[in-house]
Amino acid sequence: MTDPRGNDTGAPALVIETEIAIIGGGLSGTLAAVTLARAGHDVTLIDRHAVYPPDFRVEKIGGEQVDILRRLGLLDALKAGATPFDEIVNARRGRILDRTRSRHYGFLYQDLVATMRAQLPGTVRFVVGRVEDLRTGVDRQTVSILDQGTVSARLVILATGMGDVLRRSLGIERRFIHQRQSLTFGFNIKPAGDAAFRYPALTYYGEKVSDGIDYLSLFPTAAGMRANLFTFRDHRDPWVKEFRDSPKEVLAATLPGLSKVLGEFEIVDRVQNWLMDIAVSENCRQAGVVVIGDAYQTSCPAAGTGVSRLLTDVERLCTVHIPRWMKTSGMPAAKIAAFYDDANKQAVDRRALQLAEYRRSLTVATDLRWRAHRLMLLSRRRLVDSIDRNAPALGATLRLLRSRAA
Repeated sequence: MTDPRGNDTGAPALVIETEIAIIGGGLSGTLAAVTLARAGHDVTLIDRHAVYPPDFRVEKIGGEQVDILRRLGLLDALKAGATPFDEIVNARRGRILDRTRSRHYGFLYQDLVATMRAQLPGTVRFVVGRVEDLRTGVDRQTVSILDQGTVSARLVILATGMGDVLRRSLGIERRFIHQRQSLTFGFNIKPAGDAAFRYPALTYYGEKVSDGIDYLSLFPTAAGMRANLFTFRDHRDPWVKEFRDSPKEVLAATLPGLSKVLGEFEIVDRVQNWLMDIAVSENCRQAGVVVIGDAYQTSCPAAGTGVSRLLTDVERLCTVHIPRWMKTSGMPAAKIAAFYDDANKQAVDRRALQLAEYRRSLTVATDLRWRAHRLMLLSRRRLVDSIDRNAPALGATLRLLRSRAA
């Protein structure tokens, strides 16, 4: 075994025999490891970070995502490390449109990963290191970890997010659906002075199509009020630099009605940003390795489908397909294909792509069709809110029908 300079340290190389090796210890990889290990599988999880570092990724979940976590037996763990809220006020141009009432949870991504890593059963081997090579085949897969040794497994789960190195080494390429699809910003805010925010959570929609802003989502986390700003602006637009340099001033100028609903506020830390390409992996039906989460297909953050995709991948792979695969020898491509052909997975993947295109068109398209569609949506939301306030039972029915049609 050698050190980073190539010197022989005299230490024996790591050699691990395992049933399933998972490369990538972010949310998808960690959830897969927990789910599989709880089911009695021999699992080794490999990640570069012993403690997952701060990262700007998913920070809020609700709806079907909560249901999947409940089925996976991980909802109680989420509750312990996240901030719940039950109502979101939706507004535009200084006026309230309506309210969304359902249980949501807010968190910082690295905190969620830490919470889920804490659920790893003691049987899981957690190897901290960088994978430098991956060799796959029908019977055994070999994972080489820089300056440490190898892990030999029946199956490798690739949960490396948007990193391309290992995928490309296997000939798995990304097909771009829309490059630079969206630009998302994240930051923390607090009320100005001694005031308190008027609402526990707020979604404020862009005021002009030319601004390229879909919406600003404000929600509570353990660290305070978190802000996610979803835009369809070009990352080279001068507005982007101006926003990073003077976020409060630029936000107030771009969304002048925001303070009427939210109240006065201050931005308390630096602005993070996330430029997203929408892409799907190709040539991934290979023996011995399966690709999940963002490593398989990316999602538009504004559409809110990324976590649904990730959780569906974990649930279908770890509770349906892998238990079947392990009953017979070998991991040929025909076995692996069953996961990619899974009807539930395909439906969620397809819906994510459709919603990505829909959110972009809804925000920035200027033709008559989309202008009329925006006007219709706004009018319908105001009507439902009026009915909700004056006839709650009828309003609840209309909200249920709207959610089913979404």
